[in-house]
Amino acid sequence: MNPVRVLIVDDSAVVRQALSALLESDPEIQVAGAAADPYIAAVRIREEVPDVIVLDVEMPRMDGLTFLEAIMTQHPIPVVICSTLSGKGSQTAIRALELGAVEVIAKPRLGTDAFFRESRDFFCSVVKSAASAHLRPVRPIEPALSADAVLARGSRAMAETTDRVVLIGASTGGTEALRVLLMAMPPDAPGIVIVQHMPEKFTAAFADRLDGLCAISVKEAETGDAVLRGRALIAPGNFHTLLKRSGARYSVEVRDGPLVCRHRPSVDVLFRSGARYAGRNSVGVLMTGMGNDGAQGLLELKQAGAATIAQDEATSVVFGMPQAAIKLGAAGAVLPLDAIAKGVLAACCSTTLHRSEDLYAASKP
Repeated sequence: MNPVRVLIVDDSAVVRQALSALLESDPEIQVAGAAADPYIAAVRIREEVPDVIVLDVEMPRMDGLTFLEAIMTQHPIPVVICSTLSGKGSQTAIRALELGAVEVIAKPRLGTDAFFRESRDFFCSVVKSAASAHLRPVRPIEPALSADAVLARGSRAMAETTDRVVLIGASTGGTEALRVLLMAMPPDAPGIVIVQHMPEKFTAAFADRLDGLCAISVKEAETGDAVLRGRALIAPGNFHTLLKRSGARYSVEVRDGPLVCRHRPSVDVLFRSGARYAGRNSVGVLMTGMGNDGAQGLLELKQAGAATIAQDEATSVVFGMPQAAIKLGAAGAVLPLDAIAKGVLAACCSTTLHRSEDLYAASKP
């Protein structure tokens, strides 16, 4: 198999060299070129179209977002955003995902051997997965005016604690998939806990973005947060998030720990905690993403009596995680993205709706 050809676009020569060394340590990746800004990158692309572009955001002459939008409009190529971790930068990275970037990863901390050792496999896997990503037109988010245009709303009033909990795992392509899923959830949807593979500090901006788009409340999880109707909690980057139970009430615990399936947070960790503390009262959903994180955990949920759903191949940007779960027999139903919300709600309204054909039928309009 031919190596994945990568074009690195970053204004720092030191970063270009570091990224080149990191990527070329994998024999399945070839750095086909490097560019200091998008104008130089455009010339390189005309000479040879790469399989993947690793793109910085803040650069001279043209910023990365403008270049990304041009790429996705004129000649779609899988783009991985490689950005620093700052508050402003994380908001920009969320916008990059909306414009069609396949993934956002943290820029390597130069000279940090531990970072290189821990991140190399993940970094290279992201790039290789991006090469096979199913690119599709980005659906614009149409602004809808409401009373917010006149009077800002206050904090949402949460409904009563639910005895059903929805556990969701996603990775590459998951930011857009989660937007579609969560925007389809009604204000009184069952409590939701999510692991989306994302760098530290980016998850807060991602949660804030979804909170402004969805009927439910969305926030970055903190230890002790209650799992409530009308609320989704997103695991913070670089920390595992577990479901906990006290009596009839569910909450989450955020903790440090080793990489699991090369990830922190790990979907397997969340799903296992769900199997232990919620069992039949939970619904597990595994969405688009590379690798196999979450597959074993989804099986444990199913064995504990939970309804389980995997996203189908046609609507997955990368089919790795759902496919691994399906091969294990962990998925009670395999649904397209736009049917998952209905499948989740149907499962939460029934004590017996766990079979694939039942969930599929219930998800139909």
